[in-house]
Amino acid sequence: MKFFIDTANLEQIREAQELGILDGVTTNPSLMAKEGIQGKAAILQRYKDICEIVDGDISAEVLSVDFDGMVREGEELAALHENIVVKIPMVKDGIKALKYFSDKGIRTNCTLIFSPGQALLAAKAGASYVSPFMGRLDDISVDSLKLIEDIRLIYDNYYFETEILAASIRNPMHIIHCAKIGADVITSPLQSILALLAHPLTDNGLATFVADSKKLDF
Repeated sequence: MKFFIDTANLEQIREAQELGILDGVTTNPSLMAKEGIQGKAAILQRYKDICEIVDGDISAEVLSVDFDGMVREGEELAALHENIVVKIPMVKDGIKALKYFSDKGIRTNCTLIFSPGQALLAAKAGASYVSPFMGRLDDISVDSLKLIEDIRLIYDNYYFETEILAASIRNPMHIIHCAKIGADVITSPLQSILALLAHPLTDNGLATFVADSKKLDF
């Protein structure tokens, strides 16, 4: 399973990269705004900066919701760097844009997926990734893991090459469950990835080893 980090914060991206397990980055307008990034030039520069840090797929989201706007923005984003994946919303014109980019050989990530039907349409249109949003489904008492399972089954039934990119990860157990049911990728805040490191028995065992090592004549 690939690990992406969901942020526009360069320090967090560098920290995740230094762990040696980072495969890519996802961003969105909300994450850009959180970092105080405003204006087209600043947004495009941030994508370039991220591409300099991470040698992996970088999802860059279009802001338009109409076909012509998505195509215009998507082509500009794709031209920034070979690792850019154009992030397209799950709307009618978005499906058309996915097909357009697929025919042009431009990779895409269809975002805001909340149902198996949406994931099926995105795969049919040639999306490279689909991003089902787990946390937002859980927030309204819908089983997000069942959605991942359903998409996995559909894609396996018909040999779709579209990768399932589990998004809106809220905790480390989301990551573990996604790994168990076959998500291809998770994208997560850094804190959820780092939480996979933690276990009280590891901490206690290490403390014991350190204490005992002081007794050794080494």
